[in-house]
Amino acid sequence: MTQRIRVGVIFGGRSGEHEVSLQSAQSVMSAVDREKYEIVPIGITKDGRWIASGDPMRALEAGEPGASHPAALLSDPARRSLMRLEDAGKGVKATPLGELDVVFPVLHGPYGEDGTVQGLLELAGLPYVGAQVTASAVAMDKVIFKDVIRAHGLPTVEHVVVKRKTWRAQPDEVLAEIEDRFDYPVFTKPANLGSSVGITKCHDGSGLTTGLEDAARYDRKMLVEPAVPEAREIEVSVLGNDDPVASLPGEIVPSREFYSYEAKYLDAGDRASDLLIPAPLSEEMTERVRRLAVETYRAIDCSGMARVDFLLSGTVERPMDDPEALYVNEVNTIPGFTKISMYPKLWEATGIPYPELIDRLIELALERHRDKARTEISYQPVE
Repeated sequence: MTQRIRVGVIFGGRSGEHEVSLQSAQSVMSAVDREKYEIVPIGITKDGRWIASGDPMRALEAGEPGASHPAALLSDPARRSLMRLEDAGKGVKATPLGELDVVFPVLHGPYGEDGTVQGLLELAGLPYVGAQVTASAVAMDKVIFKDVIRAHGLPTVEHVVVKRKTWRAQPDEVLAEIEDRFDYPVFTKPANLGSSVGITKCHDGSGLTTGLEDAARYDRKMLVEPAVPEAREIEVSVLGNDDPVASLPGEIVPSREFYSYEAKYLDAGDRASDLLIPAPLSEEMTERVRRLAVETYRAIDCSGMARVDFLLSGTVERPMDDPEALYVNEVNTIPGFTKISMYPKLWEATGIPYPELIDRLIELALERHRDKARTEISYQPVE
C-alpha cells in the first residue's frame, strides 16, 4: 500500500477571521481523500498558542485549548517535524509528532495570511499550499497592494491613507482632507484584514467618523476610497504557480448595502447573499476580467491560489461593457474555503470539483518546494 501524504492543516489564528478559518478548515479536512492523505490538524488559539494533540478543532470551538498540549514547529529543514512541548519538571521536553510532507494553512487575515506563518514554514523547510511570503504580505496590506498593481498599470480605485495616530491627534484635518478629495459615499477599511471586518460605507461626515473609528480598532493604518457608482462585485479564482489559470468569473449580489461581514456569514435563508456563477457578463468583459485576474496574480508574484476581486461600475455614464469601468479591488491569497465559498465554487463551475482542487493545491505546493530546492544557497564562483 502506498504511504499516505501527511498534510498538516493549520487553522484558527490571531485575527478577526478566526471563526471563518475554522469553517474553511473543517470543509478541507472533510473533503480530502483519506486513502491518499493523512491529516494532522493544527490549531492556533486567538492568543497565538499552537495545538497539535487531542482534537484541536474541538478545543478551539469550545474555547478550552488548555486540555491540549501546545506545539511548536522546529526550524530544522532536515526534520520537517512538528513537536509537542511538555513540562518535564527540570525543563521543557520536545516530543516529535512525526514529519509532515506538506502544510495546508487555512488561515485568514493577519498572523496567517500575511506572510508570517509562511515565513515560519520557510524556516522549517516545509512545503506549504498557497502564496509565498512576499505575495502574502503584499496582498494583505491593501495600501501596498494598490501601489504595486498601479505600478503595473492595472486599474484600481483611488484612496487616501490614514494612520491611526494621525486620526487620534488630528481628526478634523483628516476629515477635511478626505472630504476635499472625495464625494460621499466613501468606504473606510483597515489596511490589513479580510472578510469585510472593520469596513464601513459612509454617507456623510458623521458616518465617516464612525467608520474611521471602527477601522482603527483593527489596524494602525486605514484607507478611505470613494464608492464605485452602482458597483457590481465580480470575483475570479486563480490557480497555479508560474503558469496560472483563471476560473469563470462569479458575481456577488449582497444581501445588504455592500458585501459586509454580516452579508457574507450571518445572513441566511431568504436574506442570504446570492452567488451568480458564471457572472452575467458579456463575452468580452468575461475575458477581460479573467485576463486581469491573471495579470494581478502575476504582479504580486502569487503562487498556489488566490481569489481576485473586482468592482464593475454600471452607471449610465460608465456602462458595464466599458473596459474603463472595471477596477481591481483586492486579492485574497487564502480565500474562504468552505464548500459554499466562492473560490471552490468557481472552480467547480469551471470543471474542477472540490476534492480535486485540494489535490491540485497540494501538488502545486510540492512543485514549488522542489523548484525552490534547486536554488543554490552558497556562493560558488563560476570558473
